[in-house]
Formats: sequence, C-alpha cells, structure tokens
Amino acid sequence: MNDLIIDAAKEKIFLMLIKDRNIYSVSHENSKTNYEKLTILINDFLNDYDLKINEISKLYVNRGPGSFAGIRNSLAVVKAIYIAKKIDYYCFSFEDFDKSYNNKYENVPNLCDKLKIKKNLINPIYIS
Repeated sequence: MNDLIIDAAKEKIFLMLIKDRNIYSVSHENSKTNYEKLTILINDFLNDYDLKINEISKLYVNRGPGSFAGIRNSLAVVKAIYIAKKIDYYCFSFEDFDKSYNNKYENVPNLCDKLKIKKNLINPIYIS
C-alpha cells in the first residue's frame, strides 16, 4: 500500500510518501511557480522512488488552515488525480485531530481511518 500526503497550505509545499512501511518526504518553496508545476513536483517525487501515480493507494491533502492559493491548487490537483485515476483522497486538517494524538504527517493515514474522516470530501479552511 502506497500513500501520498500533500500539504501546500503552509510555508512550504510538503510531500510525503509512505511506501511499504518506509517514509520519504520532500519540501519545496511555496511559490506561484511551484503551484503551477505541482503535478510535476509530485511526478518527480514519485519517480525518485520508482512509483507512478497509478501505484498510489490513497491521497491525503491538507485542507488548511493556510494559504488560499496553496490549498486551492493542491485540492484541484488531488481532485484531477481522482477523476483521472480513481484514487480516493482524504482532506484532513491537523485541527481535525485531538492534540492527544501524535499529529505528525506519517500518522495522518491512521488518524483519518481512526477518526473516520470521509473520503472524497472537500471542505477547505482558509485563513484571511
């Protein structure tokens, strides 16, 4: 099972891949240029670990709070992947998780399962 976590709501664009119990991550500058090439960043990241997008089991995307542009772009990319490849996605916020949980990216898939975060539901949280 291969899970991909995407977070473009914060200061950096952050990608994490959980592949066969191994964890890999990368971050990029949070800029307009990188928003425009988010799919390229994702593809390059997956290629580094010999994966294609259709080998991803589930996508997890941070819905905020955070940057409007970052959230909007990451949600659009995830929705496009879902439409093209039928890969289920989960929109999470660290605010969804009680502070008593270990709120780290690598725990997001388990927390979404445990707290029954609904799949394929978008409900962004923008900061003004």
